[in-house]
This record gives sequence, C-alpha cells and structure tokens, in this order.
Amino acid sequence: MAKPRKQPRPKAETPKGFRDYFGTDVTERAAMLNTIAGVYHRYGFDALESSAVETVEALGKFLPDVDRPNDGVFAWQDEDDTWLALRYDLTAPLARVFAQHRNDLPTPYRRYAMGPVWRNEKPGPGRFRQFYQCDADTVGTSSMAADAEICAMLADCLEEVGIPRGDYVVRVNNRKVLNGVLEAAGVVADDERTRGAVLRAIDKLDRLGRDGVSMLLGAGRRDESGDLTEGAGLSHAQAELILGFLEAKRANSLKTLTRLNEIIGQSGIGSDGIGELMEFAELVEAQGYGPDRIVIDPSVVRGLGYYTGPVYEAELTFEILDEKGRPRQFGSVAGGGRYDDLVKRFTGQAVPATGVSIGVDRLLAALHAKGKVGDSNIWSGPVVVTVMDRARMAEYQSMVGELRNSDLDPNDPSKGKIRAEVYLGNPKNFGNQMKYADRRGSPIAIIAGSNEFDKGVVQIKDLILGAQLAEGATLEEWKERPSQVEVPRDQLVKKVREILAVQG
Repeated sequence: MAKPRKQPRPKAETPKGFRDYFGTDVTERAAMLNTIAGVYHRYGFDALESSAVETVEALGKFLPDVDRPNDGVFAWQDEDDTWLALRYDLTAPLARVFAQHRNDLPTPYRRYAMGPVWRNEKPGPGRFRQFYQCDADTVGTSSMAADAEICAMLADCLEEVGIPRGDYVVRVNNRKVLNGVLEAAGVVADDERTRGAVLRAIDKLDRLGRDGVSMLLGAGRRDESGDLTEGAGLSHAQAELILGFLEAKRANSLKTLTRLNEIIGQSGIGSDGIGELMEFAELVEAQGYGPDRIVIDPSVVRGLGYYTGPVYEAELTFEILDEKGRPRQFGSVAGGGRYDDLVKRFTGQAVPATGVSIGVDRLLAALHAKGKVGDSNIWSGPVVVTVMDRARMAEYQSMVGELRNSDLDPNDPSKGKIRAEVYLGNPKNFGNQMKYADRRGSPIAIIAGSNEFDKGVVQIKDLILGAQLAEGATLEEWKERPSQVEVPRDQLVKKVREILAVQG
C-alpha cells in the first residue's frame, strides 16, 4: 500500500503585491499621520473610521484597471449571495456613510479618515496591492471655497511633516474643462469606454511623457514586459487636441485660463469649468497661497471616473536618483477633487462633495529622501535590562518597572515615559544580549550581576557613546568619556534620564 503523500510546507513569503511593516516603519507612519491629523483637526475636520469591507454595489465601478478580475477589487460572494469587497479607497465608503447617516450628521460634513485600502492591480516596483491612505473630505457644499480650503490644508500638511516650501506644488485643474475639450474633440459624453481610456492615458503623462500618452490615446502601448495596454482609439487630430490641452499651462493662471478658453471653443461645460477655476484662484490667493504653493495646471486630470469639477494633485518637485542612478523628480504624493454625483447613487439626490487623499507610503518615502526620518532615528529602541542571574528575574523586572513608570523629563510629562524592556532570551551568553540590544537600536543597557546586587549598584552602558568611541577613539578619550558607569541602585532612573537627555 502506497504511503500517503506528505503535504508540502507552505512557503514563508509575502503574497505578490503586498509587504510587511516592521517597528520603525509603523512608528514613523504613525508619527506622520498624527501630524497630518493635527492639521485636519485644526481646519475643523472630524475623524471617521468606516468598515474595511463594503458591498460591491456601494463601492461601484470606478477603478482605473478595469482589465483586472472583479474590476480591480478583491471581491467574494457572501453566504446570502451578496457580493462583498475590500475597499479600494476611503472616498466611496464615505459616500455610503453619509447617505446612511445623513439625518444625524451636520451639513456640510467635514471628516478625515486614515487606513489601509486594497486594489487588485498589477503589482510592480513601488506599486502595492495594499497601501495606506489619509483622506479629508467636505460633503454637502458646492462652494469653491471648500475646494480652495482642501488645497490650502494639503499645502499645510506637506510643510508640517517636513516638506519645505519650494519642494512641492499643489496643481489644480477642473474636470469640466476636460469634458469641454473632449466635446471639442468629438468624444461623445455617453461613450464611457473611450472617455475612461482617455482619462487613464492622460493621467500617466508624468510617467510616460507625451509620446507614451499619444500612443495610449491612439491604438495602444506595449510596456517593457511586452504587455499591451489597449488605447482609446482616437484619431491623430483628436489626440493632438487633447495633448494641446495638457500643454496649455502658461506663465500665470490668467494666461493659462485664456489659452484653455481658446481650446474649448463653444463648449458650455468647458466655460463653466474655467469660471470655477477663476473663482478658485481668487480664493486661494485671498488665503495667502500664491503660485509658489498652488497653481492652475491643465495636465492634472486624475484617473478615477467619479470626479465632476476641480481636481488637484500635490507634486514634490525636488530631485532624487532612481535605481539606475539617474536624477528624476519625486512626483505625486496626494490627489483628489470634487465628486458631486457619488452620494447621489444612494439617495437619488445630488449631494456635492470634495476631498483629498494623501498616499502615506509615498509621502514617507519622500521624507526619507529629504532626511526627515530614518537614519536620525536608529537609536529609537528601548533601554535593555540585561539578565546575569535568572534567579533574580524579579529584581530585573523591578528595575524595568521603575524605568517604564518614570517620565523622560520630570519637568515635562508630555515627552512620555522611558521605554524599557528586560532581555527574555537565553541569558547564558552575555555577548548575545548585547547583540540583541544593538539590533533593537537600544540607547542604553543596564547590567547587574551578583557583585552589583551585593554592593547595591548597577552598571549603565551608553551604547551610543560606545559605538562612537569604537570608531577610532584614543585611550585618553576612552578614559575621559567612559561609556559605562557604575551608580547606586537608587540612582538608576536619574542616570538613565541624564544619558538620554545628552543623546537627545
């Protein structure tokens, strides 16, 4: 009788298009989101946390990658035959929330939300199927002041997390102007397939350039892997008119709007869009946000189909080196716009809305590139209390308890408590304990064996100073600045505070 085949062990690997986030990644993200939340709160927005799962009907069919299974969402059929899906952004769930609770919410309703979203898209370098978004939206007003406020708030967010003025620009356009251009090009309003292909093509201008967009507006384009992206099927003349619209930006907003007026011809909806952009420009200027921060730019279109008016995108303008060492601009880290028809799907009544979404991982990568996070934080681990004698574990726990319950600065409790832990691995090899402290990025190690307990003292090792001295200090420097000191047991917290203060 043949033996049953053993089940192969599962591979310990992250699914394609997903990633794991470890300690520093998570804490850096939390700190950045906390700063952004502070700006949102200052502008009068309230927090909202909605379900990660929505019905497919509630989410709608708005994703750019319509060639993916389930139209780009991760969807499944529930036991009652209802189709459910993981949210692909935080905007579609907001429309459902407002429609469901509109009688209990103030109007306009101003909310912000932060959390992961999921997209069943083709993964690639820097393109993941799960990522974080950070949104702010105003529902219930058609005033251009709401759009102007969102863009001003976005500029403030970028500056407060560490992107200096001059290294970013918030670029603004209006989907009504684009509709006017499509009308002038002969693309009919009810041809959703062609319109969608055009939107997706011109949304890739910064990545593919003029020639790449031209191919996508026409027959299509093959990428480096040989995969063909089907084009919009426009004629050369139609494509050139749209490309002319994308290149209509001039030296200032007035000249840009004048050029757009020439392109749209007699289109009524295009004229409406230009009027809204003029009002928008006046409002942001009145708040003190000049073209160094917010600018009218026709090349901004946004790929999603639900935008109905102003659309905006925050672009970082400083240069970085790509994987081949070539200089390039960092690019977009946030986008949004007006979506006046999204809530209407639930209520049957028009409910104007506008909002922005910040790409959290992209913005964090930008802060790393600017040196605002990362290397300066390598010693962010806890103080490690080493274990020299297992029988004295209660005394080691007493030490760590004192540290954890002590303020970093007794004169400023807002700085928090001292972070500390006891080494819980095998204590036989002291070298392994120090290697552990190094891998944890620990700034200090506490050492106490039988001799120290008998004398009522502890050894405190400054690991940052020790690392600096090990890089090439002379014997005299070692003597002048010892990285390990002995203090009375009751002075443990005081000395740790002193060392942490010096370390900064």
